Amino acid sequence: MLAKDLKPGAIILHNDAPHMVESVSVQSPSARGGNTLYKFRARNLITKQKADFACKGTDNLDEADFQRREVTLMYSDADNVHFLDSEDFNQYSIPSESVANEMPYVTESLTGILALIYNEECIGVKLPTTVELKITECDPGVKGNSATSRNKPAKLETGLTIQVPEYLKQDETVKVDTRTGDFLGRA
Repeated sequence: MLAKDLKPGAIILHNDAPHMVESVSVQSPSARGGNTLYKFRARNLITKQKADFACKGTDNLDEADFQRREVTLMYSDADNVHFLDSEDFNQYSIPSESVANEMPYVTESLTGILALIYNEECIGVKLPTTVELKITECDPGVKGNSATSRNKPAKLETGLTIQVPEYLKQDETVKVDTRTGDFLGRA
């Protein structure tokens, strides 16, 4: 795959390990005839360390040989989070610290979770871009404050706290962006 075609979320081999591209920045040449550089920030999916590297747009990067399998959350314990493969009912256990950033968006009924399988081992999960979560705690809106668009904190069913518009109430369902943790709208 050409470096200029890589987008965030792509998984490539870098230093013989699978890396997920988190961000891409383009540096245009200042002189005529110079090469455009593509700078990547990626995360090693096995060690969870970040790696920064740059390539020319025409450099060829190898895609990692892995599978994406749809899974659902079974349960979590003190050390691991357990997922069930939706097709062949294999169980995958992932250390809790490896999926700590994803778990505030995961409920037992969430569909669309993809397990990243590399060398027959689950090395991480990829969530859908948006999830629907129920508000469990929030302050009531003050009457007359609807003229301005103010936000208030709301605690969701998974324990995640986000900023929501003041008119939302407890027990309403909202859409949340899993990449940024931002409120997107009512569900």
